[in-house]
Amino acid sequence: MALLVWSTLGIAIWHFTVFVPDRFRGGIVGAFIGATLGAIASGALVHLAQGMSLGETDIVTALAALPGTLLGLGAIYMLGVRDERLHGRIFEPE
Repeated sequence: MALLVWSTLGIAIWHFTVFVPDRFRGGIVGAFIGATLGAIASGALVHLAQGMSLGETDIVTALAALPGTLLGLGAIYMLGVRDERLHGRIFEPE
């Protein structure tokens, strides 16, 4: 159940990326993957540190996924900005 909570929170935060310029590596799909994997990673770390099983959930379970989601989105965004600086606009024809 905790895995469902983490991934759902990551997807919920991902929806707000439409308000950010699209510089994510891999576009909106890359942002989706970064948000979901980041949420699952940070949620799992906090959950394991608390010694809880995957079936136990509480409000901390949901809040634990938030920092990972933001870090995942930030990492994918920075990769996209780096690629844009190195190679120019990737999706425009040359």
